[in-house]
Amino acid sequence: MNNIFSLGTDMSSQRSLLRALGWTDDEMTRPLVGIICAQSEIIPGHMHLDDVARAAAEGVIAAGGKPVIMPSIGVCDGIAMGHSGMRYSLPSREVIADSAEILLRAHGMQAAIFVGNCDKIIPGMLMAAARVNIPSVFVSGGPMLAGRVRGKKTSLSTMFEQVGAYNAGRIDGAELKNYECNACPTCGSCSGMFTANSLNCLTEALGMALPGNGTIPMVYSARLALAKRTGAAVMKLLERNIRPSDIMTPAAFMNAETVDMAIGASTNTVLHLIAVAREAGLGGDKVSIDSLNAVSERTPNLCRLAPAGEHYIEELNEVGGIPAVMNELSGGGLLDLNVMTASGVTLGELLKGAAHADGEIIRPLSSPYSEHGGLAILKGNLAQKGCVVKKSAVDKKMLRHSGPARCFDGEEEAMAAISSGAVKAGDVVVIRYEGPKGGPGMREMLTPTSAIVGAGLGDKVALITDGRFSGATRGAAIGHVCPEAAEGGVIGILRDGDVIDIDIPACTLNVRLTDEQIKERMANFTPLCKPVSGYLKRYRDSVTSASEGAVFAK
Repeated sequence: MNNIFSLGTDMSSQRSLLRALGWTDDEMTRPLVGIICAQSEIIPGHMHLDDVARAAAEGVIAAGGKPVIMPSIGVCDGIAMGHSGMRYSLPSREVIADSAEILLRAHGMQAAIFVGNCDKIIPGMLMAAARVNIPSVFVSGGPMLAGRVRGKKTSLSTMFEQVGAYNAGRIDGAELKNYECNACPTCGSCSGMFTANSLNCLTEALGMALPGNGTIPMVYSARLALAKRTGAAVMKLLERNIRPSDIMTPAAFMNAETVDMAIGASTNTVLHLIAVAREAGLGGDKVSIDSLNAVSERTPNLCRLAPAGEHYIEELNEVGGIPAVMNELSGGGLLDLNVMTASGVTLGELLKGAAHADGEIIRPLSSPYSEHGGLAILKGNLAQKGCVVKKSAVDKKMLRHSGPARCFDGEEEAMAAISSGAVKAGDVVVIRYEGPKGGPGMREMLTPTSAIVGAGLGDKVALITDGRFSGATRGAAIGHVCPEAAEGGVIGILRDGDVIDIDIPACTLNVRLTDEQIKERMANFTPLCKPVSGYLKRYRDSVTSASEGAVFAK
């Protein structure tokens, strides 16, 4: 299968440029595989992505293709956390999707391998794969190993919570430094079921990556072997003309949502699955927040990985990874096994020989952590278009909670109150103007949620926001409240002392105001509009609500 640059004298000028790159006559004729690689020196999960990309390239060459490695930007959510830089994290997803589309289309690539690892990078690349729709496979950089402090495993979420403990006077500076130096011991995406690992696991469940993509640690040589197999796999897909549209079907998204609920993945997966589905032409009622509760209702929660539990991604890998989770789910008829996968076989064929639930890291269907999935969509007069909570990470005492609102127009105001001890047991912290438009950029609220947990209030204080949360967040943290304050949502008219009723089992979020009281306040409400410029201004002008995936309006 020749590439467009090998076609006669009309492409002589283009070939002269390729020869300037050192290409041989043989390479000129091989199928072109673009390898979009997000390697950088600022993201721990991307530190060795160049090695992964080169291994994937070796697989392509061995299978008869010509790999071309091309760049992608990326933002480290952990490093961007807690300051204005976090406003650029979610918006970077759109740039990643656009730039990958541009590079692949402009240079005539016939197939693609996407090499990323963290947060917005993976969903942005999935969006690009859906748009360009050439044979594509994903291979991530893999998770970091868990840290250890005095024999106990730790992660980035532990670190953020220890900062809260220090601010509350519960530990001293030496102890904080001990955690700082040991929480993140290797490169890789953060070691719990946070957003990066959630998305890498769900890319497997969606069928766009080979088994092991979500769980093999970055520092294991098996990660490089997986990359080589990925290079060979994309060439097989190219030969058979199997495209993302053949893999990312409604049934595949349903499988991904089911695995999402079973593993208790990050709340950010709600945003990203909806966004990717829209790019795949499956928006609206096919993949939406309204479908998630139905999936949760029928899917038991089988895994409780950090921050929801004491286990880590490396342990999930040791007991069979995502194939073992899917194998258990398939035993209950919860997955469509006829969907095609990037391995070139159906999911049913792929799962033959997969491990079974070990009973501890992955519980069996007969003995789940809970009968229902790890995420829930709540609605009510405070969130008419919905909001999301990682209920598997909520203390049982907080599944139902009523308390007075403590309202803050931004993360910084809330952090000042939490750190000073002004937030008390029973309160419901409300952080608004952090949505896609209001932020703009929809910052993650890991710092305030960790401060609450670190202060010993994790089972006594709830937090709701029109912003979002890191996958590392635990506790009664309810995000993506829609409509957001900047769009005239009810969250914008809340006042200190308003009683908020949270009922996670019933999937409701309400404020004790009558319709007439809400209408009266709305009549005198003018949302804040923060002064911004550059990309953030363009983003605010174009972005849709979180309930629609926070994508650009068509």
